[in-house]
Amino acid sequence: MVFALGGGLLTLALTLLGLLLFTFVISRVVPIDPLLSILGERATAAQYEAARLALGLDEPMWKQFLIYLGDALQGDLGTSIRSRQPVLSEVAHRFPATLELATLGTLFGVITGVPAGVLAATRPGSIADQVVRVVGLMGYSMPVFWLGLIGLLVFYGQLDWVAGPGRLDATYQMMLEFQMTQYTGMILLDSALNGAWDMFRNALSHIVLPAALLGYISMAYISRMTRSFMMNELSQEYITTARVKGMPEWRVVWVHAMRNVLVPLITVIALSYAYLLEGSVLTETIFAWPGLGSYITDALFAADMPAVLGGTVVVGVAFVTLNMASDILYRLVDPRARA
Repeated sequence: MVFALGGGLLTLALTLLGLLLFTFVISRVVPIDPLLSILGERATAAQYEAARLALGLDEPMWKQFLIYLGDALQGDLGTSIRSRQPVLSEVAHRFPATLELATLGTLFGVITGVPAGVLAATRPGSIADQVVRVVGLMGYSMPVFWLGLIGLLVFYGQLDWVAGPGRLDATYQMMLEFQMTQYTGMILLDSALNGAWDMFRNALSHIVLPAALLGYISMAYISRMTRSFMMNELSQEYITTARVKGMPEWRVVWVHAMRNVLVPLITVIALSYAYLLEGSVLTETIFAWPGLGSYITDALFAADMPAVLGGTVVVGVAFVTLNMASDILYRLVDPRARA
C-alpha cells in the first residue's frame, strides 16, 4: 500500500509537471501579445522593451519555463491583467462557489443515478429499464445551456419556485460581505455555521436549480455506468450460487453484487465530480454564478492570459487530485488491489 501510494505521488508530480509545461507552451503560442494586453496599443517602443525585460521574455524559452515553474511551486500563478491582483487569490475567491455547486450536483447524481442504474440492471428490458435509459440519453443529448434557459423560464419565470441567477439576493450579499464570518467561501456551509438560516434558505433557493441541472447530467452518466457494471456482476456464478442458496434478492444485489460494483463506480463518480468542477462553464454563465468557470471565460474574452492559465492549472490540479483520491479509495475497497 505504501509503495502504491509512493508511486501515485510520483505520478501526481509528473502529471502536474506536464500540466504546467502544457499551460506554459499554450501561453507562448496563442496569438495574443501579453505585453500589448498590459501596456495597451499606444505604448512606445521603449516601454515595450522595458516591460519585456521586466517579465523575462528576453530569456531563452527553457529558462522562462523554469522561472514559471519556480513561481508556480511557490503559489505564484501570475498577476491578472484586468484587476492587477494575484491570480491565485482571485481563483481562491471564486473556487468555493464552483466547489459548492459541483458537490451538490454530484451528490444529486449519486443519490439518483446509482439506484436508477441498479433498478434498470435488475429488470433488463422492462419499462423501468427503458425509462432509465431514455432519461440518461436525454441527459447526454440535451445542451446544457438549453436546459438551463428552460429551467429558468419555467421554475423561476413562470412558477416562481426558485430564486433567479446569482448566489444570493442583493440584501443577503451585503450581509455576507460585511456582517458574516466566512469560513469556507461556500455560502450554505458558512451561513449554517453562523446560524444565519434566512441566508441559508435564500442561498438554497438560488443553488437548487443549477445544482439539479448539473446533477441531472451527472446522473445520466452514473446511472448508465452503474447499470452496465451491475448487469455484468449479476451474470457471475457467485450471484447464481447466492440465489440458489435462498439468499434474499435485495441482499444479493445490494450487498454481494454492489460490493464489486463499488470498485469501478468510485472512479466513475470521481470523474463525474471532476467534470463538474471543470466543465460547468456554461451553467455558471447562464446562472450568473461567480465561480471558476465564469472567471476563466471572462478572462479569455478579455485576453487575460495569466488568469486563464492560472485557472486552468487549478482545475488540472483538482482533476489530478480527485483521480489520485479515487485510486486510493479503490485500493481500500478492493483487497485484491492491495495484494
